[in-house]
Amino acid sequence: MEAGTQERLKLTEIFLSVQGEARSVGWPTVFVRLTGCPLRCQYCDTAYAFYGGDWWNIDDIMAEVAKHGARHVCVTGGEPLSQKRCISLLKKLCDAGYEVSLETSGAIDISEVDPRVSRVVDLKTPDSKEQHRNRLENIGLLTQHDQVKFVICSHLDYEWAKSMLIEHRLSSRCEVLFSPSFTEIKPRDLAEWLLADKLPVRFQMQLHKQLWGEETGR
Repeated sequence: MEAGTQERLKLTEIFLSVQGEARSVGWPTVFVRLTGCPLRCQYCDTAYAFYGGDWWNIDDIMAEVAKHGARHVCVTGGEPLSQKRCISLLKKLCDAGYEVSLETSGAIDISEVDPRVSRVVDLKTPDSKEQHRNRLENIGLLTQHDQVKFVICSHLDYEWAKSMLIEHRLSSRCEVLFSPSFTEIKPRDLAEWLLADKLPVRFQMQLHKQLWGEETGR
């Protein structure tokens, strides 16, 4: 491997937007979208990040992030951890003083992620068609700095997520988010299920889709 190659990542895009979900929802955020994903969730809205992309030196990524002038940075994909050098990028972002979050499917080991990063782990439900990819060992690594997200596509998904919440005592480990799949269930239905069962979770909708429509991954 040539000198410097280890500091490169394949990148789909870098852009400034409003964070649409998770704990930092509403904050102006720089999104660093890495290319590639081993999963194929049926509701994925960023399939354009599966292939292509351009090689960027990590230092150039840092310089581009700085141009946007935001305090929050979200490293996403695709599945960002499918590129091992993502770990280096996350550390450098933290060292530079950013509030850093990582959006990950949870199919890949999160143990090497810098503890300053807020890891948003998306546990895949049955109707995502990728439930079998969940790496349940990640659950034991979660802290109060992290979040677990369930994208709910049906009442079956809801019941499965509820059983996972209880079995793994997720709400005692970290913040838990339940989000309706944008076109598959009514947000009101999910809200009413949560209220009826008195679950200790946070209901959320994707703010960016309310602002810019269902076709955007932003």
